[in-house]
Amino acid sequence: MNDVQILDRPQAVQGSGMLPSIYEVRTRRRELADCVTLEMAPLEGPALSFAPGQFTMLYVHGVGEIAVSISGNPANGEALVQTVRAVGAVSKAVCGLKEGQRLGVRGPLGVPWPVEQAFGKHLVVVAGGLGLAPTRPIIYWALANRERLKSIAVVYGTRTPDQILYAPQLLGWSNTEGLQVGITVDRAGEDWAGRVGVVTELIAPMLHDPEETVAMLCGPEIMMRFAADALADAGVAQDDVYLSLERNMKCGIGWCGHCQMGPHLLCRDGPVFAYPAVRDLMTVWEL
Repeated sequence: MNDVQILDRPQAVQGSGMLPSIYEVRTRRRELADCVTLEMAPLEGPALSFAPGQFTMLYVHGVGEIAVSISGNPANGEALVQTVRAVGAVSKAVCGLKEGQRLGVRGPLGVPWPVEQAFGKHLVVVAGGLGLAPTRPIIYWALANRERLKSIAVVYGTRTPDQILYAPQLLGWSNTEGLQVGITVDRAGEDWAGRVGVVTELIAPMLHDPEETVAMLCGPEIMMRFAADALADAGVAQDDVYLSLERNMKCGIGWCGHCQMGPHLLCRDGPVFAYPAVRDLMTVWEL
């Protein structure tokens, strides 16, 4: 694959968020059959700094660009880490990049998780499937700030055991003091010794004090709706529930309108929202 070629642009465009920086793939790790994690570094200068929940636009020359959440440690300023699932032409091209090849990166973009809202409270992260990638920076942040949090809990669900994302890291976290991890799958064979069931069944047992809890959710929208309901039923205030909506992003800066959801442009106004701001919109068919 050819290296990214970027022409000179007028200064106005360079400051608009439309001009990619050139990054090189330093390491490539296959997470799942269709999922790859890339660790990338810029050809010049430090890697971009970001807040948990933000995303970038990844550009492959001659193919196009896609929005991808940043899934690395916010404290690591030397590399950009992103996990990508191969589902379309651009994501397949990104997943096919080898070490030493280059791509364009725009960002960071989007509204981050309001992690500071968890100070002095219990933090619960609920993720489904690939939704663990956008929430992983929260966990890195929480572990670095654990003395400022009452407790940290991670609730993760996916379809089958072979689709558990970051499985070795989840195992390590489950043995980390101050971090409670619950994992469940929808279905499994006889060789699976873990829990089988929907992720919402794990939420209530892992709550310590619902009235002093902040929850952050990412995954399929139907999962997030039911998880938000489970949190509310357990006593968590809906204003303390946040979720990430990443649908149909094309430009990343609110120009094209592809990601419009009611009055919101998800790339500009989100992707992270307080649940009450999008609760009713999430029940509108085909919105």
